[in-house]
Amino acid sequence: MSSMVQSVDWLAIAPPTITAVAGLVVLVADLFVGAGRKALLGWVSVAGLAASAAMLLPLLDGDRATFCLTGDTGLCSYRADRFTLVVQLLVLGGALLAALLSVTALKDADKGLPEGEYWFLLLSSAAGAALLPASRDLATLIVALEVASLPAFALVGIKHGDRKSSEAALKFFLSSVTATAVSLMGVSFVYATTGTLYLTRIADRIQHVDAQFHTLAQAGVVLTLVGFAFKTAAVPFHFWVPDTYVGAPLPIAAYLSVVGKAVGFSGLILVTVVAFPSYADVWGPALAALAALTMTVGNVGALRQRATRAQSAVRLLAWSSVGQAGYLLVPIASAAYSKDAEKAIGSTVAYALMYAAVNLGAFAVAALVARTSPLNRISDYRALYARSPLSALLLGFFLLCLAGLPPGVIGLFAKVTVFSAAVDAGLGWLAVVMAINVVIALFYYLQWTTLLFRSPEGETERHPVPAPLTAALALTAVLSIVLSGAPQLILRFSATGLF
Repeated sequence: MSSMVQSVDWLAIAPPTITAVAGLVVLVADLFVGAGRKALLGWVSVAGLAASAAMLLPLLDGDRATFCLTGDTGLCSYRADRFTLVVQLLVLGGALLAALLSVTALKDADKGLPEGEYWFLLLSSAAGAALLPASRDLATLIVALEVASLPAFALVGIKHGDRKSSEAALKFFLSSVTATAVSLMGVSFVYATTGTLYLTRIADRIQHVDAQFHTLAQAGVVLTLVGFAFKTAAVPFHFWVPDTYVGAPLPIAAYLSVVGKAVGFSGLILVTVVAFPSYADVWGPALAALAALTMTVGNVGALRQRATRAQSAVRLLAWSSVGQAGYLLVPIASAAYSKDAEKAIGSTVAYALMYAAVNLGAFAVAALVARTSPLNRISDYRALYARSPLSALLLGFFLLCLAGLPPGVIGLFAKVTVFSAAVDAGLGWLAVVMAINVVIALFYYLQWTTLLFRSPEGETERHPVPAPLTAALALTAVLSIVLSGAPQLILRFSATGLF
């Protein structure tokens, strides 16, 4: 019997593979590295993620595919095309910045967090997240989703003896497992009606399903989307987000806010526009309704945060991330109605790149403030400019980017791109809902920004910023400022090449 699988293209799979190997190296090295030198594990992890990101460069010269069926090279389980590379850059870059934040957080924890396990879990999750956008069959998609998710559960609950951390991990785990079970049922329905798991073949066969199986196919499409909708924190699958972000170590909250969303949105894009384009009349209205509901609930939740409540800064960022997920859903929903689905999907990718840079920057400043104010209340940011002028200016800039106001031009550009996608697709009502939500979001972003520059109530004391935290702030700041100066670059770069 002839082999069903071609030889492996190691260059194509290098980014997730290097990340996974780095995780194994860190886990084994943890057995031999003394307690005083555990910080080395963090720098090995940072180097591994940087090397994985660097391996994207040789892949820019064209599409590559591997794990293909013999005799039909068009059916492959792994494809490194433009869409894959852009999302992998987002995932690995986000994981790298989270790792830089983690180096300082682990040092400050003073052995309160197990370093070897922490780095292994972070790299394992990043490897799964990097695999997902390259997946071109439902089995690989689900496996990648779980490889990205399972270590994240442990990372959320990794604080020893912390009830909030344990509770957050349990909520995250139970809700995620439920969503995954529903998705697997949907995948089984799709497989039963089409007889294949390859996305492009599903797209062809699902159009010709027997009339008696049409309802089953529709149910399969809807149920398959549930797991990815959960990962995007779309309402009503969002309820785990605030408590999980508060209970998790701050770098993990930052990681989930960016990389977790990248996983969900890339999976959602693949199953909708690649596997189920003929069922756009099913998933299009559903995603449009989800987008409107998600942005509204997220922004109202952020608006209700009290400045003096413990962890209110993290909670506001958590609810804000739910609202931002609503904006990210708009172009995907628009792809169902648009004549140029690739352009619509490019808008989501462009917005995700902007959001990743500025949101990680905001979390980096939050991590800096948390070093001296562990309760991390919004009121703790009062007069931050007097204590740390550069940090206050950067946080103000990041918040203006998220709000879509100058000088945060990249935020404004991204929002206009998403707004245009809705209008071009004929979803005027969704564009109106988005405009209303942008106005709502302005209030709490500006309220936090003005607090940074108020007069101090007492004497101010300045504290040094650790090198890894400085590096994370510098990277996010440079990226956000450069893109604000030339926002068209992000749209050119985010051309997906999916079709």
